[in-house]
Amino acid sequence: MGWLWAIIVGLVLGLIAKAVIPGKQHIPLWLTIILGMIGAIGGNAIARAAGVDATSGIDWWRHAFQLVAAVILVGLGDRAYTAARGSKRRA
Repeated sequence: MGWLWAIIVGLVLGLIAKAVIPGKQHIPLWLTIILGMIGAIGGNAIARAAGVDATSGIDWWRHAFQLVAAVILVGLGDRAYTAARGSKRRA
């Protein structure tokens, strides 16, 4: 069940990150999910290091760190994916 939640959280974070980043991203959905999952893991690590990983109620800081990490990773992933594909761009 943990992997299912990781995929769902990765999908949600990845899609929010794509919506926040200006312009069109050229990465496929599967890569968006993976980068969102990695962003969630990285955000959890940053929240743990900052001491805000477990609070009473909703962990807003942890979610903010996860989203920022996902936005950074999706942005970098889009650049890397576009560079790897060369001049072939989808319309």
